[in-house]
Parts: sequence; structure tokens; C-alpha cells
Amino acid sequence: MRIAVVGTGYVGLVTGPCFAESGNRVICVDVDERKIQMLRNGEIPIYEPGLEEIVKRNAAANRLFFTTDLPKAIKDSRIIFLAVGTPPAADGSADLSAILDVAGTIGRVMDDYRIIVMKSTVPVGTHKKVMEAIAQNTDHPFDYVSNPEFLKEGAAIDDFTKPDRVVIGATNPAVVMVMKELYGAFMRRSERIYVMDPASAEMTKYAANAMLATRISFMNEISNLCDRFGADVELVRRGIGSDTRIGNAFLFPGVGYGGSCFPKDVSALVKMGESVDFPASIVEAVQEVNQRQRRIFAQRVIDHFGDDCKGKTLAVWGLAFKARTDDVRESPAIAAIEMFLEKGMKIRAHDPEAMGTAAAALKETGRKVDMCEDGYDCLDGADALVIFTDWGTFRTPDFDLMAERMPNKLIFDGRNMYDPVLLAKRGFTYASIGRPTLEPNGA
Repeated sequence: MRIAVVGTGYVGLVTGPCFAESGNRVICVDVDERKIQMLRNGEIPIYEPGLEEIVKRNAAANRLFFTTDLPKAIKDSRIIFLAVGTPPAADGSADLSAILDVAGTIGRVMDDYRIIVMKSTVPVGTHKKVMEAIAQNTDHPFDYVSNPEFLKEGAAIDDFTKPDRVVIGATNPAVVMVMKELYGAFMRRSERIYVMDPASAEMTKYAANAMLATRISFMNEISNLCDRFGADVELVRRGIGSDTRIGNAFLFPGVGYGGSCFPKDVSALVKMGESVDFPASIVEAVQEVNQRQRRIFAQRVIDHFGDDCKGKTLAVWGLAFKARTDDVRESPAIAAIEMFLEKGMKIRAHDPEAMGTAAAALKETGRKVDMCEDGYDCLDGADALVIFTDWGTFRTPDFDLMAERMPNKLIFDGRNMYDPVLLAKRGFTYASIGRPTLEPNGA
């Protein structure tokens, strides 16, 4: 099939190459000339495992193209995917201006029937606005499909090519068949396609992200109660996760969720509730708990040093909001580092992939952090190690080397990666989330 993908952000840059990988001819469009030139040169502006290989392979096979020429892409394609950004507006609602601009352009340029597929996360009811924007500018027929993405950063290629489900929001049975044919390459073992109306498809995306965010915030709230009552949240997590009605997914306590999806989508869902005079009370609480969790963990570090904070040096492992990505948007690590810097503390940080994006984010706020290419170099003379991201390389470090390079042997672990008893036996003071802090020798 001939496909255009408008927008080469995270979603568009996974969607386009994955469709090309299954044999389609795909044109990816963006207004950013510098990004398009990078992509033409085989340079990938984001870190996503496996993406670079797919882009290069399909570009070399003349199945994948990158351009800034939106009108030509519209004319050359039968199916047009919209993967345009929907950033939060000042009030937290989703900003649809870019999507509606593209929709108007599609209407003005299309010279025959087209299928318009919404891949961006958009508020419920957006399908009506987009269809109206197109219809106002054309007499040609078109169909609209809501096809939300369910990609996890760090595992997006597998998520796209081996999906848990594909949601198709469409009312025309013929279009549903076209979409099933398009996704058929990824359904060899079993069909996991769910057909519904566009409004329900739009809500499905928000409901899914809100549910996952709710599980994270719930577990973080339980972890704070465990801290106060002397319980061990890891034991509690295993206890409730063994219930088949609950399961283990997204029940890991930590420093709060971040990234480009959960914070934005939770906020947008709150605003959707307000727009119809029906407060989304649970979702509002999820948002509040997440913001509080970041502050609680950072404040715990600050409180340990008390009035002696100024001049203390913290080694930080992990800057991305999660492992296997360089995304620092809404990263708890960045928020905590800003709190540390305000107290006059010095930061030496390491992340396998996100040091560049983190440095850029902190530079915008006028903050300076020393970045270390080697995680162990952060530890020299540090008063404490603070862990924010559960990268695989942090899971089984050389604790003997760490002990040699850390004079205080103090670790604050925001991901509960280590066994407190074993750390105490190695001479570390180990403070984690929702578990008792152990001093050296298990005291």
C-alpha cells in the first residue's frame, strides 16, 4: 500500500518504518528540515532499540522516504496517518492546532479518495473536528479512522510488530477491511484487532494510559504507607500481584511516572472531564500522587543531609524517565536534580543514553550538572549515590569497586533494584522505596 505518515516524532518514526518493513511504500513527512535531512542521512534523532536498522534497511530498499513536502506526500499516498504532536496547552488540555492545520491541508490538496488515520493521541470527539476541517476544504470523498498507538518507549518496535491489540475506530466496513489488511502482516499467529466507533477508540487510548498510571501511583502511595508502618512494599507487591484479578504489571514502586505519554494524557483526561462538567476524581488523584512522589524521594535525600546540604556532592545514576530510552520529558530525575541544585548541592550524573537530552533540558533552566561517561566516575568523592532509572547496567554493578570509590557508602535507590540485606553486609547504608533503611552489617 502507499502510505504517508505526517509527523516524525516518536510515534511517526516508529509507525512509518514498521509499515515499510512489511512491504509498504511509506513517505514520512515533517516540517523540520534539519530532522528530515538527518533521517535521509540515516541519523536517528531518538534512541529506540532496533529503529536505526529498520530505517536504514527500508530506505536502502526504496520503501521508506523522508520529505518536508506534505502536498506531494498527500497526492502520492492512499492512506494518510496523522502522527502530529498534541502538546499540552497552558491549561493542561491537548493542543490540536497542528493536527487541524494538517487536516485543512489534506482537504485542500487531496485530488481523490483518501483514508485519514489518526495515530496521535487526541481528546474524545477530535474525529469530528478533523473530519470537519477536511470536509470544509474538499469535495472529494474520504474516510476517517481512529487508530491509537500503544507503544512503550524502549520496546516500540516489538510493540508495533507484535501488538497486544490493534484498535480500529471506523464506521465504514470497507475501510475496516483495508485496515485489517494493512495490519495483517503483524497478525500471523492470531488476530488481535478490535473494531469500534471513533469516539470509543479515542477513549480507549486515554483509559489505557490512565489505568496504567493509576497502578503506578497506587503502588507508590502504598510504598509511602509501608515506610511509615515499617512494612516492606516488595513483599506487599508480591502478595497482591499473586492475585490473578490484579497481576504484577505496573505494580513496581518508584519515583513516579514520566515521559511524553502518561503525564500529558492524564492531564488531558482531567481536562476532558472538566469540559463536560464531570470531574475525573480518580485521575486527578493519580496526577497529584505522582507529583508528590517525586518530591518525597528528593526530599528524603535532602533531609538526610539537613542543614549541611550546601556543597554536598551527589552521584546520580539514570536521567531518562525509564530505561532503554533517551527521553527526559517529565523525568523524575530532572525534577529531583533541580531540587538538589536549589539546595546548593553538586551533581555528577551518568545515563547510558540520556546525558545529551538531560544536559539540554537542564541548560534551559540555567542549571549545570557534570556528566560522566563512566558511571563509576560519578562516585569519586560523592556523599551519596541516587538512582532514578533501572537500566540493566545498573542492576548488577561492581559493589566492591563502588565501595572503594564511595567514602560514605550511602545509596538512595528510587527503583528498588538491590537486596537491602546484601547491601548492608557489603558495608552500604541503603535507602529504597517503601522498605526499611538498613545500615551496614544489617543494623
